[in-house]
Amino acid sequence: MITADWVRLMARHTAWQNGWMGEAIVGLPIEEAQANRGLFFGSILGTANHILWGDRAWLARLDAGDPPDVAPADHTRLTPTPTAWAVARQRTDAAIQEWADGLTGPLDGHVLWTSALTGAENRTPRAVAVTHLFLHGVHHRGQIHAALTQMGVKTADTDLPYLPEAQW
Repeated sequence: MITADWVRLMARHTAWQNGWMGEAIVGLPIEEAQANRGLFFGSILGTANHILWGDRAWLARLDAGDPPDVAPADHTRLTPTPTAWAVARQRTDAAIQEWADGLTGPLDGHVLWTSALTGAENRTPRAVAVTHLFLHGVHHRGQIHAALTQMGVKTADTDLPYLPEAQW
């Protein structure tokens, strides 16, 4: 289904996208970052925290890190400020890239996990779980991108073909 090379590409893309998003969010006044903008998780910072919390949860499910240290009910408040989010985001992106760089061979088997938000037990093909790790962030970063655009904040390109240093 997917290869280790694809996972490494997605890890690089994720870090690149989170980099511009971090710059944009850190540049906002805290009130603007925390304002309810009608996003799935309310504010820009709340949505960014949701992505970060989810990435940490999936890394733990993939045996590549510790689970988030904040209860599911508080996941949108994982970090209190845009700057704290950016620091935590960089660390998590480094962990994702390190994990991706260590992958070899096919992503066979299943991931057995319990949803922290619903309590449901799940069995997901490993390749699907890894794909979800990346697509979940893309989905919510798109919401943040739209909110920033509506605020008049200039953001970087989000298209995969423009990934810096990509060798196509």
